[in-house]
Parts: sequence; structure tokens; C-alpha cells
Amino acid sequence: MSLGDENGYGSGSGRTDDGYSTIGGTRQTRTRLPDGEGGDGYTTPRRPARSSRSLVTVVGVVVLLIAAIAFANMGGGGKNGSGGGSGGAGNKPDSSSTAATGTKPVDGKNGAIASGFAHDDQGAQSAAANYSVALGSAEMFDKAKRDSILNAVIAPSAVDGFRTTLDQAYSTGLFKNLGLNDDGSTPAGFTFISRTTPIGTKVTKSSAGHATVEVWCTGLIGLAGEGSTNPVTDGWFTITMELEWVNGDWKAATHSQKDGPAPVGRDTRASSADEIAGAVNGFGGFTYAR
Repeated sequence: MSLGDENGYGSGSGRTDDGYSTIGGTRQTRTRLPDGEGGDGYTTPRRPARSSRSLVTVVGVVVLLIAAIAFANMGGGGKNGSGGGSGGAGNKPDSSSTAATGTKPVDGKNGAIASGFAHDDQGAQSAAANYSVALGSAEMFDKAKRDSILNAVIAPSAVDGFRTTLDQAYSTGLFKNLGLNDDGSTPAGFTFISRTTPIGTKVTKSSAGHATVEVWCTGLIGLAGEGSTNPVTDGWFTITMELEWVNGDWKAATHSQKDGPAPVGRDTRASSADEIAGAVNGFGGFTYAR
């Protein structure tokens, strides 16, 4: 059945008493007149009169376009605009403190880690978020990569202390508990996953040369693979970093972590080890910049 047949005005029905029939091979509107005024009761096809509706539509589009341009210009201001600013200790954090502002605080990268953050609260939050990702990555389980990360994100005055503490923490016992080899490498046939994802940030204290930032995160850690005794699990935690402004960039001077806030878990089916490994290998992480 054709579309025309389905609606009762196909050419095969021979109907001519509908108000929207085929005339001369094209669909045109015919107006029904009272009996006696037009012979068979229909006028000849005519083009509908033009109205002011199209003009109103054009004017509406132009107004919306002008409004969009004006809004973009307001939101694309410099670092001292309403969305960013140095925001001293008197600025109370709220939900808007993690909203995008249009200011680009990152100018480059230090290896694979973002660097060149803005010298304001916005830049401090971006630095803390990026550093949380780096310090929670699987690369931290490799001594050489860990040292490179520490050199990139930790203040020079604190890097030696961080290195000593973390060399002790990333021990053979930890590797064994996670199902890794004694040197922290991943056993053949498995995929080791350690990934931190910031959910939000806030500045709790700031001055010209220092800022304390809390980063609310979720994370994954575990060994994906058939027969793994340490399957990948998720967690929720908050990282607190004290940052120092050193040589034109924010660097972490201290780092601490506590559990939560954690939402109520849903009854979502747990994915297989292959699905988890495929997701982690297939979905890259983010560089966080505001």
C-alpha cells in the first residue's frame, strides 16, 4: 500500500471530493465553495496569499543570533572576568565555582601533564584536578614514570619527601595484594587499571602564592582478566591539595585523601573483565582545564 492509498487520496481511487486532491499530477489546495457558486463546487487552484509570518520568522532568527553573539562576548572575557578572578579567601565556594567560564588557563604541557595554569582560583582548581588524575594513574606503579610525574606536579621543595614516602608505599606487598608482579608490572594476559576522575573542585583557602583545593573524585582500580582475584572496583574519595605558586605555575606541596562523599549504588550489572579492559583501553582520560 502506498502512502497515498493509505490516506485515501491515491490516484487509483478516482476520488475528487476531498479538499486536498491531485490536480494535473501535483498536489494543490482546492477550496470548497457553497453549492451554486462554482459549478462543481470548487474553484480553480490558486497560490496561497503571502502573509507576514515569514517576515516575523526572519526577524526572530536575527534577534536570537544577535543575543547569542552578545552572550558569547560576555562569557569570553579575560582571566579577571566575572567567571574567574583571583578570588581571595573571602570568596565562598559554590556550585558555580566548577562551571566553565571560557577562560583558558592551560598554556602547555609538562610531558603528558598539563601545565601553565592561570594564577587565580580557577587555575588552582584546574591544576589540582589534573594532578589528581596523574597521581592516581597506573603509571604511578612504575618507578621511572612515578618519578617523572612527581617532578612535573610537586613543588621542588617537597618533591624529595614525596618520592621517599611513595617509594615506601609502592612496595612489593602492595603489588602482591593487587595481583601485580613483584616489580609492579602487569602479569601476562591481564590489564591493570588505576584511574582517577574528578567530579568537582573547590578552593577552601587562597592567597597570592598559596591555594588549598579539594577535589571530589571517583576512581577505578584492579586487575581485569580471566581468573583475576582482584577485579576492578570503584570508589569515591576527596583529595585535598595545598598548592604553591612556583616559577610561574601551581605545584602541589601537600596531598591527602579521605573517603566519600559516596552516592547510593544502583543495581547495575557488573561488566565482564573483557568489557572493563576494553573500555579502559578504548576510552582515553581527560586533561582537565577550565
